[in-house]
Amino acid sequence: MGDLADGEAIQVQGSGSSIYTLKNIGGVYSCTCPAWRNQSSGLEARTCKHLRKLRSDAAEEARLGTPVAAPVRKKNADGEEEDAAEAPVLLAESWDSAQDVTDWWISEKLDGVRAYWDGTQFLSRLGNLYAAPAWFTASLPKEPLDGELWLDRKQFQKTVSIVRRKDQSEHWRQIKFVVFDAPALKEPFEARMDYLHDLVQQQKPEFAVAHEQSRCQGIAHLKEELQRVEALGGEGLMLRQPASLYVAGRSSTLLKVKTFFDAEAKVVGHQGGARRHKGRLGAFQVVLPDGTAFSVGTGFSDSQRESPPAIGSTITFRYQELSDGGVPRFPSYIGIRKDEPIAGSTPAVTVSPKKGKGATASSTSSKPVITKGSVPTPAASVTSAVDGVRYFEFHDDKSDKFWEIATAGLEVTVRYGRTGTQGQSQTKSFADAAAATKHANKLIDEKTAKGYEEQQT
Repeated sequence: MGDLADGEAIQVQGSGSSIYTLKNIGGVYSCTCPAWRNQSSGLEARTCKHLRKLRSDAAEEARLGTPVAAPVRKKNADGEEEDAAEAPVLLAESWDSAQDVTDWWISEKLDGVRAYWDGTQFLSRLGNLYAAPAWFTASLPKEPLDGELWLDRKQFQKTVSIVRRKDQSEHWRQIKFVVFDAPALKEPFEARMDYLHDLVQQQKPEFAVAHEQSRCQGIAHLKEELQRVEALGGEGLMLRQPASLYVAGRSSTLLKVKTFFDAEAKVVGHQGGARRHKGRLGAFQVVLPDGTAFSVGTGFSDSQRESPPAIGSTITFRYQELSDGGVPRFPSYIGIRKDEPIAGSTPAVTVSPKKGKGATASSTSSKPVITKGSVPTPAASVTSAVDGVRYFEFHDDKSDKFWEIATAGLEVTVRYGRTGTQGQSQTKSFADAAAATKHANKLIDEKTAKGYEEQQT
C-alpha cells in the first residue's frame, strides 16, 4: 500500500467500527490498536496487522530483523475482544489432482493443532496463546518454529481440549510439538529441514520432534501413500515444493491432499440464518440413516438459502471424517437427491477442491462408511435434550470463539468467550425441568445456525 514518512500519521479502519492511527516517529512505527499496545516488547520491536498491511510483511521483517510474531488477543477498555495480528504462518493450497508433483516432499498431514513458536510462546494461526507449561518449552530454541501440537491419529478433539487449557496441566505430557519448518531461516526447504534435524539431535528437546519427509515418486506413489496414511487413521498428506522458501500466507508451494466423502441425509428441519442470512436458511437439521443428528450450514448458494429443499427431502453432503461420536466433521451441502431409500456413504473426492472452485469429484467404489438403517421420524432427535455440559466452537478468518451450555435441574448456564479464555457465564432459572431443557435446545439451535460446531471435550 505504501509507507509513512518520518512524522507522518494516517488513520485506518479496523475490522469493526474502530479507527486506528498509524505513526512513524523517527523510524519507530506505532499503532493505536490493542494488538500493538498490548505487546510486551519494546516500542521499536512491535508490529501489528495494520502496519503489515500498510508496509508489507517483508518491510516489517526487515525493520524488526526477524519474522513477525503475532501478539495475543486482548480486550479493550469496554471488555470487547479486538482482533490480533495473525501468526505469520505458511498456509497450503489444495492439490488439483493433475499437477505433477514428482520429486516434491511428502509428509503426513497431522490431525493436531497448528502452533507457531515465536521463540518464547506458542501462538495459534489467529494469534491466540497456547499456555504450554514451562517444562514443555524449556528446550525449545529462541528462533521461530512452525509445527503441530499433536497427540496421535484420531485424537484431534482430545488434543484441542489439552492445548486450550489455561492451567498448564500435566496433560501436556501427552503432547508432542512436531516441527515441520523454520520460518526465520531464509534458505531453501532442504536446508531448513537439515537445520531442524540438527536442532533435535543437538538439543534433544523432550517434547519436540522433526516431522518426517520423503520424496514423491509420482502421482501413483502419492495416491498409494495417501491410502496408506488414511488406513492408519491419518488425515491426509502435505506436499512441499523442492527448494521453496518460507513465506507468510497462502502459497502454492505447499499443497494439501485429503480424501473427502459423500453421504446422504434426510432433512427434518430448517434453521433460520443470522447476520447476512437473516430471514432465510441458515442450516439444515438432518439425520443419517443410523439416526445420527446434526446440522449442515455451508455449501448453499444465495438462491438455495432463499428457497431451500423441503423438509423430508434427501440431500447429499460432503464431509471430511467422522467425529468420535459418529458425527460428520465439516459437512457441506452438495445438492438434493429425490430417490429413496437413502444409500450409504462412499468416498467421492480424493483431493480437496481449490478454494472458490467446485469439487472435481471422481467416484470410487468402497464399502459404506456410515451404517445403513431406518430414518427416524422428524421428531426432536435433531436437537436432543441437553444432559450435562455441551461445548461448541466457532472459527473463521476473524473469530475463534467458544460457547458452552449446561443444565442442572431448573437452571441453564451458558459460558462463552474467546477460545482459550475462561469467558463469561450467565445462569437462568425456570419453573420446571422441561422448560429448562426447551430453552437450552432453543439456544443450541440458534448457535448451530450461526455456524458453531459441537466439540468433544
